[in-house]
Amino acid sequence: MRVSRSPHDRRRAATPLVCVCCAFLIVALGTSAGCRPTVEASAEGVGQTIQIKGSDTLVNLALAWVEAYHEVKPDVRISVTGGGTGTGIAAMINGTVDIATASRAMRTVELEAARANGIEPIEFTVALDAIAVVVHPDNPIEQLSLQQISDIYTGKITNWSELGSYDRPIVLLSRESNSGTYMYFLENVIREGRGDDSLLFSPDTLLMPSSEGISAEVRQNRNAIGYDGLGYVTPDQKVVAVSMQPEGPFVMPSIETVNDGSYPISRPLFMYTAGEPTGEIGAFLNWILADGQRMVRDLGFVPLD
Repeated sequence: MRVSRSPHDRRRAATPLVCVCCAFLIVALGTSAGCRPTVEASAEGVGQTIQIKGSDTLVNLALAWVEAYHEVKPDVRISVTGGGTGTGIAAMINGTVDIATASRAMRTVELEAARANGIEPIEFTVALDAIAVVVHPDNPIEQLSLQQISDIYTGKITNWSELGSYDRPIVLLSRESNSGTYMYFLENVIREGRGDDSLLFSPDTLLMPSSEGISAEVRQNRNAIGYDGLGYVTPDQKVVAVSMQPEGPFVMPSIETVNDGSYPISRPLFMYTAGEPTGEIGAFLNWILADGQRMVRDLGFVPLD
């Protein structure tokens, strides 16, 4: 499935920049498997500040954009913080950030809350992503259908031997519920896109506070299964091929399989603004959707066509 830009993506505005001399500073606060990532990047100075908050999936990409944009507009201060899609959208609605990053589209209740606050959110698709299903490298499993993954995460399948692997209990790993990746996985994998389905994650699922937490647990736990954005998969994890139908075809996640629509778990990644972006915010978004796409592939995501 090829994901196209939202109609709002073309509604971008930019105004001349205010030239102010300043220095540039990048700050990256370290993360660990047990801590929520809080990563910040900023161009220090007295110019306008752009505050960005939200999706942990987009943090690394947003940081790379900020660093590269400094070479273009060194007078603009930009701060990037994670915390989850829901956190970023709430901050945008409350007026405490300029841009919310999101790994899912805004929900009806969020749109209603924004409009009740006098805000009309504008959506920009800034990249595409594949969600990879990962296991420990020693696990013999090579492929899973969406139905099998759903059965695993709802507790219908509890031992790897039921899938032709070794005789070990399955340890379920997931992102926390404020994560857009969590919601996408629930709706499109566990519920397989059925809007009227009420399936939920098994209560035995371990909710991890970060992508790094899932990676660390999969690396050290031979019984674990997890999921994450392709850009966060490391060589010491085993990626499983996934199929839409039980009989296949089973496809590995990649830029190519996202673009040709053959990988079944792919999604757009978004930025939201409170109304039409203008000034420095509009200029920055214009740059992301043009020159900024050049670095998307290098960070494991899929650039827009």
